[in-house]
Amino acid sequence: MMQKEKEKLHKKIHDLERGLGAKQTLELERLKGALQVMSHIRETDLEEMKKLEAIKMELHKKKEELEGVIHPQQALVVQERKTNDELQDARKKLISWIGCPKKAPRAIISVKRMGELEIKPFLEAAKRKFSDEVNEKKATKAQLREKWQLKAIEWCSTWDDCLKDPSWHPFKVVTDKDGKSKEILDGEDEKLKSLKDEFGDEVHDAVATALKELNECNPSGRYPIPELWNFREGRKATLKEGVSHLIRQWILNKGKKTY
Repeated sequence: MMQKEKEKLHKKIHDLERGLGAKQTLELERLKGALQVMSHIRETDLEEMKKLEAIKMELHKKKEELEGVIHPQQALVVQERKTNDELQDARKKLISWIGCPKKAPRAIISVKRMGELEIKPFLEAAKRKFSDEVNEKKATKAQLREKWQLKAIEWCSTWDDCLKDPSWHPFKVVTDKDGKSKEILDGEDEKLKSLKDEFGDEVHDAVATALKELNECNPSGRYPIPELWNFREGRKATLKEGVSHLIRQWILNKGKKTY
């Protein structure tokens, strides 16, 4: 009988240990110490048997208290996940309604394709590289403009392929003063350094920005994804900002139709 009681007690302790916090763990360690002492008592020692029974009752009480804490916490976790899912769905619908502008958006709040490489810096680099041809060759401005554009598209396409290549991951892990680890762009990456040397800061910064956006928003897929964006402050727009923008657009459009 004594052996069975000990086995049951051991099982209860083991079950409780799975979900305990620091405070409850200390309490259980005390009870386990008492149980270890009890393991040496004799079957006929009634006084010690009473102590063992008291420990069992205390363990049972602790288990009930723990369950009373865990169940509400689990409910809160489930509710939080549900709320987050609903917010993400609302954000996706807002992005779908607003849509990605083909040109640079005039609105403060709009949709940005995160990780998409801008062609404008490549076009400026092409103009600089082939500016001497204006004097050396009898080419029209239209012909030169076409050459610049074709070269910029070629360079931009090449580096866009580099962005999509999962084997190229020019990031390094650093630890901040709080002991938290994070990834930052590796300024010593040979490919990025050669890019800067060949095309200048603007092209380098455009590629670096696209890299960081992909690494943050879609590191596994490595392709651009739409995001609600605050263009004035250069950050993700809040759901409230997106809804406010949509309401303003609806009011403006309604006013135009009225007149």
